[in-house]
Amino acid sequence: MANSPSTSAPVGTPSVGRIALVIVIGILATTLCQPAVLGKLPLQFLLKNELHQDRTALAQFFLIIGIPWYCKPIAGVLTDAFPIFRTRRQWYIIISTIVATLGWFYLGTVKHDYNTLLGACLLVNTAMVIASTALGAYIVEASQRLGASGRITALRLFTQNSASLINGPVSGGLAAGAFFTAAAISGGLLFVLAPAAYLLMKEPKTEQTTPALVLSNAKDQLHSIGRSRSLWAASAFIFLLYIAPGFQTPLLFKQTDELKFSTQFIGTIQFASAAGALLAAVAYSFLCKRYNLKQLIIASVLIAGVSSLWFLLYSGQTQALVIEFQNGFFFGLAEIAVLDLAVRATPIGAEGLGFALLVSFRNLAIFSTDVIGSKLVDDYKFKFEQLVWLNSASTLFVLVLLPLLPRQILAYRDGGSAAKAEEEMGTGPSQPTSGNSLPPT
Repeated sequence: MANSPSTSAPVGTPSVGRIALVIVIGILATTLCQPAVLGKLPLQFLLKNELHQDRTALAQFFLIIGIPWYCKPIAGVLTDAFPIFRTRRQWYIIISTIVATLGWFYLGTVKHDYNTLLGACLLVNTAMVIASTALGAYIVEASQRLGASGRITALRLFTQNSASLINGPVSGGLAAGAFFTAAAISGGLLFVLAPAAYLLMKEPKTEQTTPALVLSNAKDQLHSIGRSRSLWAASAFIFLLYIAPGFQTPLLFKQTDELKFSTQFIGTIQFASAAGALLAAVAYSFLCKRYNLKQLIIASVLIAGVSSLWFLLYSGQTQALVIEFQNGFFFGLAEIAVLDLAVRATPIGAEGLGFALLVSFRNLAIFSTDVIGSKLVDDYKFKFEQLVWLNSASTLFVLVLLPLLPRQILAYRDGGSAAKAEEEMGTGPSQPTSGNSLPPT
C-alpha cells in the first residue's frame, strides 16, 4: 500500500517542538544560503552587467550550478546506508554545512570570470545538497511517524517562503554592492545550521556496521525505490508540472531593460511573491485537514495555471507587485500540494534516497524550464507574452496525468487514517506495494 502515516507517533519520536525547530533553522539555512537564492541577484547582475552575458548564458549558468541538486539521490543513498558516527542525518548536516560555508568564502574571493564563478558555485552547491538531503530525510521520517505530512510540509514551505521573504529585499540590496559582501553574509548565515544540528538533532544511534552490511543496506534502499510504483508515478507528475517553459530570466530582462526597475525594486517584487507563498502555506495547513490530496492538487494546479496569465498585464510597478503576490499565493498552494505528494510517495525505510529522487526531478525541471524559455526568446524570437501562454497551457496539461497516481495517496487527508481514505475513495482494503517492504527506521 502507498505510505499511510499513522495517527500517533511511536515511542522515542523526538518532540514536535524540537522537530519544528530543526525544520525552521535547517530550511532557512539550506534555502536562503544557496547561490541561486540569496546570491542569485548579485550573480545575475555580475554576469549581465560586468561580464555582459545574454539571457541564455545566464539561464545556463544556473542550470549548470544546479547539477548537484539533480544528483540528490546519490546523497540520499549515502545518508540512508552509510552512517557517520552512527548517525544517518546529524553528522552529514554538520560536516557538509561547514564545507559549504568555506566554499562561500572561497566564492567571494575568486576572480570574476564565468567559468571560475561556475566552479566555485558548484563546490558550494555540492556540499549544500548533502545537508539538504539529510535534512529532508529527517523531515520525511518525522512526517510519517507523526501522521502529519500536510502540516509538516506546510511548515517546511512556510519557512522556505519566509527565506524568500527575507531574500527579496536583502538580495536586491546586495546586488548593488560588492559581491564579496553577498558571499560573506551567505556563508555566515549558513554556518548557524552546524551548531543547531549538533544541539537539536537527537537521532537514535545506528548499529555498528561492517563494509558488507553497509553495501547491503544501500542495495536494499535501491531495491525498495526501484519497486515503488507510488514514487515513480509521483516523480513523473512532479517533473511534468515543473518543466513547463518558464520565463524567469526573460522576465528579469523585461524588468530591467524595458520597465527600468532598480535592483532594490526587483527585490521588493520577490518579497511580494514570497509573502503570497507564505500565506499559501498557512492556508494549506488548514485545507489539508479538510480536503484530500486529490482535491487539493486539482484545485491548486488549475488555479495556478490560469492565474499565471496575469503576467500578460505586467507593465508597471503596481501591476508587478499585485501579479507577483497572487502568483506566489496560487503557485505556492500547488507547490505545497506537490511536495505533500512527494512525502507521501516516499517508501518507508528509504526516506533519504526516495525523497531526494523526487526533489531531484523537481530541481532539474525548475532549472531546465528557465533555459527552455530563454532559448525560445534568444534563438526563436518568442515574445514574452507567448511564453506566458505556453507556460499556462503546459501547467494545466499535467492534470491529465492525475489518474496515474496511486488512489490511496490521493485519498489520504492529513490527520486521517489509511482505512478512512480507502472508504472515502471506495477502494476497499488495498494491497501492499513493494515500496513499503522495509521497516520504519
